[in-house]
Amino acid sequence: MKRLFIASLLALAPFTWALDQPGTQRLSDLQQRWAQIQYQLPKEKRADAFEKLAADAALFVHQYPGTAEPLIWEGIINSSWAGATGGLGALGKVKAARASLEQAMKLDPNALQGSAYTSLGTLYDQVPGWPIGFGDGDKADELLRKALQINPDGIDSNYFWADHLFRQKRYAEATTALQKARQAPPRPGRELADQGRQRDIDALLKAIKDKQD
Repeated sequence: MKRLFIASLLALAPFTWALDQPGTQRLSDLQQRWAQIQYQLPKEKRADAFEKLAADAALFVHQYPGTAEPLIWEGIINSSWAGATGGLGALGKVKAARASLEQAMKLDPNALQGSAYTSLGTLYDQVPGWPIGFGDGDKADELLRKALQINPDGIDSNYFWADHLFRQKRYAEATTALQKARQAPPRPGRELADQGRQRDIDALLKAIKDKQD
């Protein structure tokens, strides 16, 4: 009876597995390939490349069930694929991304320094609202603030918070967040992504300046 009771509790409670060494390497490979597609491929080639990467991410999730990190990157890749595709055809991809990120948050909300909150908040910020999509500025605000609580000095958490503020025409606050993002500590193994994000920061700072001139 006691064994049955414990088994019932385990069935009800989320159980998070840690990535082993091969899983950690696969995660790093996905991150590197994402950065190469996002920052080195011409825009017209990104959709096909992200489609292939999304298939690899789905396999990664299947092979490491109960682990938050593969789900987070499945969500990031699907949302990037949606962005590269554009139009109404992107809606199914952003819904799939939302589902992956929400599942990751249930397993381990702090995984990858709260990246699920950053990515999901960005989705709510950028996806059209009802009746086309599920975009919601207030929900985005809530999630992006939570991301900053978990990772206050991160380059992505501050950049996407700044992008959120920019959309609300809060340009001075956005500039402050971008300056903090620019000073974020480098991420080992993510050099290409950091370089690309720094270019994103520069572009958003220029957009703010253009709005203020």
